[in-house]
Amino acid sequence: MLQRRSTGIYQEGSSIGAIDSKLDWSHNFTNMLGYTDAQFTELMCLYLTIHSDDEGGSQNKAAVRLKEDMKKIVAVPLSEQRGASYKKLFGVSLQELQQQGLTENGVPTVVWALVEYLTQHGLTQEGLFRVNGNVKVVEQLRWQWESGAPMELGRDGDVCSAASLLKLFLRELPDRLITAALQPRFIQLFQDGRHDAQESSLRDLIRELPEPHYCLLKYLCRFLTKVAKHHLQNRMSVHNLATVFGPNCFQ
Repeated sequence: MLQRRSTGIYQEGSSIGAIDSKLDWSHNFTNMLGYTDAQFTELMCLYLTIHSDDEGGSQNKAAVRLKEDMKKIVAVPLSEQRGASYKKLFGVSLQELQQQGLTENGVPTVVWALVEYLTQHGLTQEGLFRVNGNVKVVEQLRWQWESGAPMELGRDGDVCSAASLLKLFLRELPDRLITAALQPRFIQLFQDGRHDAQESSLRDLIRELPEPHYCLLKYLCRFLTKVAKHHLQNRMSVHNLATVFGPNCFQ
């Protein structure tokens, strides 16, 4: 049933299929237990074989150790499972991203990459930002970005998933793009209805945003202006874009 290999690691029996060594949940943290990723894959096969074939409850020492190790793996907190290359990009303040060198000209690198991709491939796509991407694809892209895994938006995702990921980034900012401290003043400005002085007052108010927020807002508005210019194809007028991005930029 189980055959010992020259490496000292057991090979799976015929009752269990092969396990992909690229499974993300086994990556990086296997070294905590002294296994390489390849050995961990074999151990997983062994564990599943023992679990399925062990009717009488008799197990050798290797099997007992393996089960104990599997318990340790399950008990490892998610934060410790992440490898050294992991960098949290979502749900992090813009100031922190800037301090970590994860920005380009004041714009978070993840936003820059998403906008560049959408500019090249999504400006004329109907329903851009209104049609959501596949949830699993969006989450996978997020994981790949934060874990440092090789990733190409054109290969691993699509326009809808990239657009959804951009909205997700804005939505998960601890202090939204329009900061909580300034939001009441933005709202009050438009409630006053003084259109003659509104534009000047709005410019002054925007300049009060923290620098990282101001840089990102400026970059985002320039991009959305390009999107609106293609509204005949993508059906995303300025009004439609404001409807979509308002909740993602304000608390």
